[in-house]
Amino acid sequence: MLLCIDCGNTNTVFSVWDGERFLVTLRTRTDHQRTADQYFVWLSTLLEHHHIALDITGVAIASSVPRVVWNLRVFSDRYFGLRPLVVGKPDCALPVPPRVDPGTAVGPDRLANAAGAFARHGGDCMVVDFGTATNIDVVAEDGAYVGGVIAPGVNLSLEALHMGAAALPHVDVTQPERVIGTNTVACIQSGIFWGYVGLVKELTQKVREEYGRPMKVIGTGGLAPLFAQGEPLFDTIEDDLTLYGLTVIHRFNAEGS
Repeated sequence: MLLCIDCGNTNTVFSVWDGERFLVTLRTRTDHQRTADQYFVWLSTLLEHHHIALDITGVAIASSVPRVVWNLRVFSDRYFGLRPLVVGKPDCALPVPPRVDPGTAVGPDRLANAAGAFARHGGDCMVVDFGTATNIDVVAEDGAYVGGVIAPGVNLSLEALHMGAAALPHVDVTQPERVIGTNTVACIQSGIFWGYVGLVKELTQKVREEYGRPMKVIGTGGLAPLFAQGEPLFDTIEDDLTLYGLTVIHRFNAEGS
């Protein structure tokens, strides 16, 4: 079984792939001080709870936090005797190399999104990924990542608003009943919800116009279903797209070896 690890700035997600589906997906806070031993205790305990054997034959990692990768490498080697495949490293081949400006380092999660989107939906698409940042990843006809957009993430914007304006509380993201709020919380919720609906709607339209071809829009990340309630923003929503992209990249490297 393949252990896929998607390490973001806020959370790190572990998921076990049996070759056809993900058996379980587990989430923990990203912490560069967490040791290999701590990862193993946490993971093995939860897998036992879910009655899943710790029969790991491969490890694939996409990490937006370089400081975390070392301990994940040690974790993979010490407890599974495996050298992990780390997306973005020279020894990790991609099905189609990205086409971006020379010297540009593309986020591993964005490369995984491109691979997963192309495998499931073909090319000429864009992925809207709601994470610590709100990213749009553009995937060309042949599956190459060819650029995109980075905007502040929803929760990051909420935190900045709370920290920068002492009188404003921290609120949960939800779809408000009305656009015009009649109290502070409702006003913030309306601004965040409808503001991000507008941001995604406008950016995806601008990307389509510049790309010059019909494009499928794929939403991913935990908040994608919420924002899809406000407007028909996406053609489809894939909650495991980054993880699935890791399985695609791992299979490509295994078949090429």
